[in-house]
Amino acid sequence: MAATTAAAASRVVWVNGPIVVGAGPAGLSVAACLRAKGVPSVILDRADCVASLWQRRTYDRLRLHLPRHFCELPGMPFPDHYPEYPTKRQFVDYLEAYAAQAGVEPRFNQAVTSARYDAAAGLWRVRADDAVSGEATEYIGRWLVVATGENAECIVPEFEGAKEFGGPVSHVQEYKSGEAYRGKRVLVVGCGNSGMEVCLDLCDHNALPAMVVRDSVHVLPREMFGVATFSVAVFLLRFLPLRLVDMILVFLARLFLGNLEKLGIRRPAGGPLELKNSRGRTPVLDIGALARIRSGDIEVVPGIRRFFRGGAELADGRRVAADAVIFATGYHSNVPQWLKGSDFFTEDGYPRVPFPHGWKGESGLYSVGFTRRGLSGVSSDAVKVAHDIATAWEQQTSTL
Repeated sequence: MAATTAAAASRVVWVNGPIVVGAGPAGLSVAACLRAKGVPSVILDRADCVASLWQRRTYDRLRLHLPRHFCELPGMPFPDHYPEYPTKRQFVDYLEAYAAQAGVEPRFNQAVTSARYDAAAGLWRVRADDAVSGEATEYIGRWLVVATGENAECIVPEFEGAKEFGGPVSHVQEYKSGEAYRGKRVLVVGCGNSGMEVCLDLCDHNALPAMVVRDSVHVLPREMFGVATFSVAVFLLRFLPLRLVDMILVFLARLFLGNLEKLGIRRPAGGPLELKNSRGRTPVLDIGALARIRSGDIEVVPGIRRFFRGGAELADGRRVAADAVIFATGYHSNVPQWLKGSDFFTEDGYPRVPFPHGWKGESGLYSVGFTRRGLSGVSSDAVKVAHDIATAWEQQTSTL
């Protein structure tokens, strides 16, 4: 199989160091940490810029949901003049400055289609197709770092009658602003952070959003007593077990936000931190959507049974009219599509070994950014991976 890939490629490139797939925060972090230890690397990314998810597939009003000190990458703090919750543009500027400071230069428009370990040669063979020229290149090296992240591909569920709807249907990755929806009835499918914030943005542009809440979800205030809720959780975890911290967070959320079941929002049986760690279900941090739900500006509706022309039938039998539909239904990993012959990742595209040990596989395979812990997890992985590869690198070069 490897020989076939090599024959099909237009050229073969030897990489004197690890091959890193992905030029988002994860790929940039590990490459910067490696470079600081004197280890070269090659970063491949299918897009034409760093952090393409942030630059190309996020809405304009997006800010980091956590305080900036939880989101810093290794070796470079955010500028002092940045606010507590940096904007999308500020975060992108930070990432570009990070890459420049570290001397990291990704190879863009390189869409990785397969990566396979050649046991006979003891090397990784990674095929990438150039998105502009169509030329295929095979990159060969001793180490492979998977850094494509948890949000590589969007999730668009299928519904009966979707083709009959007639109006514009899109995923939140295409959404920029509510300006295009002014005065329109918009059905937003999904009640996570993106769904809530898109509904809020639609309200600000005088649209009429209805948010589909199919599953239970934890909603927490972004801040309590002027302190970030995440900071409170991190502090409590130093002294208390996770289960008890979850109980405290839920109690405080009820105290600050009230009974959300009256608004059509049910809390899950498991705690917010437990669900985040075990299933990757991120709690929603409220930044104003609940107030617009209480005022009636955002309507909360149950799951969709089917679409019809100009609207949808809901799980409770009601019908709602809609001019447009936006799926805020999340993303998933795409690693199983291109990583071949390895069982390190599950069918869902996550390391089989749970955090904090899922960063290292066999035969020089590593992962960065699959911890379900956001940017702080990215930084943790990057430091560990760079240290491990640098140790092997030093042993290799000392024998030459």
